[in-house]
Amino acid sequence: MSTDRTIAISPENASASTPVSRREFLHRTAGGFGGVALAGLLNELSAAPTDPLAARPGHYAATADRIIFLYSTGGVSHVDTFNHLPRLTADHGKAVTASRWLNKSGEFKRYLIKPRWKFNRYGRGGLWVSDLFPQLGSVIDEVCVFNAMHCESDGHDKATLAAHTGSAQFARPSAGSWVSYGLGSVNRNLPSFMVLAPAAPYAGAQTWASDFLPACHQGTHVVPGTEPLPNLHPRVADVSLQRMELDLLKQLNRTHLSKRAADFALDARIRSFETAFGMQREAPEAFDLSQETAETLKLYGLKRGATSGFGWQCLVARRLAERGVRFLELIDVGSSGNWDSHGNMADHERLARAIDQPIAGLLTDLKRRGMLERTLVVWTTEFGRTPFNKSADHPGREHHNLCFSSWMAGGGVKGGIVHGASDEHGILTASDAVHTHDLHATMLHLLGLDHERLTYRHAGRDYRLTDVAGSVVHDALEKGMRRE
Repeated sequence: MSTDRTIAISPENASASTPVSRREFLHRTAGGFGGVALAGLLNELSAAPTDPLAARPGHYAATADRIIFLYSTGGVSHVDTFNHLPRLTADHGKAVTASRWLNKSGEFKRYLIKPRWKFNRYGRGGLWVSDLFPQLGSVIDEVCVFNAMHCESDGHDKATLAAHTGSAQFARPSAGSWVSYGLGSVNRNLPSFMVLAPAAPYAGAQTWASDFLPACHQGTHVVPGTEPLPNLHPRVADVSLQRMELDLLKQLNRTHLSKRAADFALDARIRSFETAFGMQREAPEAFDLSQETAETLKLYGLKRGATSGFGWQCLVARRLAERGVRFLELIDVGSSGNWDSHGNMADHERLARAIDQPIAGLLTDLKRRGMLERTLVVWTTEFGRTPFNKSADHPGREHHNLCFSSWMAGGGVKGGIVHGASDEHGILTASDAVHTHDLHATMLHLLGLDHERLTYRHAGRDYRLTDVAGSVVHDALEKGMRRE
């Protein structure tokens, strides 16, 4: 990988042929969106043109070219979906002492509650999947289930931030922004990072923000509906006239920029006009499902003419992935009406039904088109739900961050296996635990990016998606993957 993403530039190590005064350096580092785009600073020091969205190679050979990140908001119960625990069923109603309850540590007497749905074996490996996800079960041979996930917080906002940015405490760039920053774009007519969501999850738009990374790497929010993106259709009838107007605007902005040192906000705005112009040409076609066959629409559980629903999000994601978008996030529901089933676990059935067929259809469609091999599909939620409650007949489950389930498919992942295990009641991780940092490190690894080397200097420190932790889960990868 080029050094603009791995080293810091300071007045002491800058090229002697392009001296930078202390005053000028401090002015530059104070500008922009909270810090200097390292690639942009190198551009100024070397006087060579640098495009922050230009496609770049990773640190080593990748097995995936793109990520489709599926996020289920609210905290999906692991013990009712992918973590089959016969002992939990057998011990239903027995008392246990919980070390954490409603975001508080201590000793709490609680009662075990068995799963509300039956589990069945699927695939060649006989993986256990509950009746909530029968369609996903039919393609489980493509999936690696992580049944020993854990994270720091059992609060929605913090856990959602951590699942997306690696930090539960502070605003940080989203994983999609890091991927865009590290690899750039292969299609300048579309954003490198796009989020298809009917509403924002907990923590709001910060989940797809670029924060201190250059603004061109933030996620573009696509809202399912008749107008998924505003102003997609040009107001000028003649494309050549619009092009002429844009070229004139670009020339004036560049002249303005040339008279000001390191105005990265302006530079990002100039680039946004170019991307918007390209999107007016390419995005409408990407969102147009009229040419998809009836069989394909059925695969996603989608009716012809529909412009919303998780099936629409999954099919549009496949079309955008075909057109070179690096990172696609699909969020099923927002911060209300989601998987946060405190009062009644029956909510899980409605929510699972909405995403089960579309996800299975996406994996099937990607595979038959020869795309799954180079597309990493990740499904996760912010945390799981307690295997216990105040009474054995309580209809709901509370937040539980000490153990939950996620999964990956495609892009170099070993399918048809379970990685990691919880204890017999699903309360704590027991073996091969995977932290959110480990999940992020593995995602980057499959894209050819070393999570310890993909850094950005901000406020005097080198930041990364995985903070100061994280390990690649090599046992979940196909044989032959390079171990870095």
